[in-house]
Amino acid sequence: MSRSATQKNWSFPESLQPHAEDLAFDLGKVLDAVVQVRSEVPEDAYTASFLGTERLGSGVVIREDGLVLTVGYLVTEASSVWLTNNRGQAVPAHPLAHDGATGFGLVLPLAPLAAPVLPRGSARTLGLGDPLIVAGHGGRAHALKARLVARREFAGYWEYVLDDALFSAPAHPQWGGTAVVDRDGMLVGIGSLLLQELTEGKPEQGNMAIPIDLLEPILDDLVRLGRSDGPPRPWVGLFAQEVEGHPVVGGLAASGPADRAGVRLGDVVLEVAGRPVKTLVELFRAIWACGPAGVEIPLTVHRKGSRLEVMLKSSDRNLLMKKPALH
Repeated sequence: MSRSATQKNWSFPESLQPHAEDLAFDLGKVLDAVVQVRSEVPEDAYTASFLGTERLGSGVVIREDGLVLTVGYLVTEASSVWLTNNRGQAVPAHPLAHDGATGFGLVLPLAPLAAPVLPRGSARTLGLGDPLIVAGHGGRAHALKARLVARREFAGYWEYVLDDALFSAPAHPQWGGTAVVDRDGMLVGIGSLLLQELTEGKPEQGNMAIPIDLLEPILDDLVRLGRSDGPPRPWVGLFAQEVEGHPVVGGLAASGPADRAGVRLGDVVLEVAGRPVKTLVELFRAIWACGPAGVEIPLTVHRKGSRLEVMLKSSDRNLLMKKPALH
């Protein structure tokens, strides 16, 4: 069975789906604004080995010209993108932008796409326990009644930090690019991850979403430049996890700055430029505080009982990425 067929032939139980009579907005219109995003990525792309060459998820129409907002990993380095609405209409699209700092991606259809615009709201006023709808492509069968269970800092091992990520439960199984909608029918976030533990002391599977508020300051730059304006952050190609109060190197980008400088798997990172770090958030923020991409970054690591100093020559991660062909 194809992946598209697998995505269609399932549904949430009726008790978990939103119902129009319980809502103060047009549920059908909201759900029709969510489209399928299907992309193909070259086998030699930087992200192909860990994100795959065929990617499938959702996106949300946010402008009258059909501009679609999604999660960036669905369209990063894509050579081909297709968008499909809830009526089955499919159109080719151009991967317009990917912002590594927020995790957002933008896709522009290359033909008219019959889908309404979903108005953008704000996640700032959301409180714990507030009702949400997490909607993937496919209409009400793929829409889930959820609630906000946490909001806090989030750090991803791939050198990514959100100051105020949204966490919802129960979990949507096809989370990538889903629309997170508030009680007023407004878009307040874009689904990004499936996580096993959302709240302290209470294991609960759910989704992490990127707040929509992060889009507004950079939207014009993403459309105009394909990226946010300003100097790019330094990238070191170091994949870390927190172990007993310190970041520990669990992976290295092949031939990346950390790999070239001699950082090894299992190294415990103690300091960045003399600044002690104990969490992933502290590690990545200390790296970014050293200056723009290209800056040299001194690390202090603990390896097999010894304290070592390592100097990294950072890079711009975007330079590794394949760029979309112009249409």
